[in-house]
Amino acid sequence: MIKTNQKIVPHLWFDKEAKEAAEFYASVFPDSKITNVTTLHDTPSGDSDLVSFKCWGQKFKAISAGPLFKFNPSVSFIVNFYPSREVEAREKINEVWNKLSEGGTVLMQLDKYPFSERYGWVQDKYGLSWQLIFTNPEGEERPTIVPSFLFVGDKCGKAEEAINFYLSVFKNSKQGLIAHYPKGMEPDKEGTIMFTDFMLENQWFAAMDSAREHKFSFNEAISFMVYCDTQEEIDYYWEKLSAVPEAEQCGWLKDKYGVSWQIVPSEMDEMISKSTPEQIAHVTQEFLKMKKFDLAELQKAYKGR
Repeated sequence: MIKTNQKIVPHLWFDKEAKEAAEFYASVFPDSKITNVTTLHDTPSGDSDLVSFKCWGQKFKAISAGPLFKFNPSVSFIVNFYPSREVEAREKINEVWNKLSEGGTVLMQLDKYPFSERYGWVQDKYGLSWQLIFTNPEGEERPTIVPSFLFVGDKCGKAEEAINFYLSVFKNSKQGLIAHYPKGMEPDKEGTIMFTDFMLENQWFAAMDSAREHKFSFNEAISFMVYCDTQEEIDYYWEKLSAVPEAEQCGWLKDKYGVSWQIVPSEMDEMISKSTPEQIAHVTQEFLKMKKFDLAELQKAYKGR
């Protein structure tokens, strides 16, 4: 299994169920656990649980912050199973599928498809989307869990452009596999992205275009936290990625494709999870005033100055 020191961490927005959902995911996937729970008091959403957890070695963050955003399949998580390496891959994929589909919605039945011996797409009981797939890796091994973007509606056909943009913004990046739609796959247009994966900051992501009618698009329910060591780094990502001024708030921004990112100091976790209630309150009150994070001001608040 690939272990990375994740610089980019998927962040999941729940109404009230962040902790319950993290416990559920930790029970579904091997090598999974909750690593921290902190409650932020007096936020615009009231008291909010902030949960850090790992699924199959991949880090996630989750927050309970009110019913403002709902998950949809524009961002899903691909779960790779390797039958060529794992004797129990079939049992494992069936077991994970059964747990995720209980109380959820099946988008594509777990079955044999032209592109995979075994594949299924499901929204779990919390609305989060997962694509489970048998895959035989050629070349470089992919992690078990890979975030995947689905470009639909007015963003359909922009997957390749978006990926090239992300590859230019993030370091330690490269293009992986790429497959374009051939002729005769209407409504999908020849030459748009059927599937691709790519690496940003040594982490794998995937993307595809879909011209079918979908009643959803990217939103803040799933964002990607980018951990930065310096103010210069915060400034760099903010300037490169932010394209919607009205979406800028508390370190959050939206890029030109509608994807939400959070540009946060690497120290933020420590400031919020390994502190006194007073320190957490000071830091929370300080960052609630900010759009782009000011590292020096946050450090001052943390130290109580």
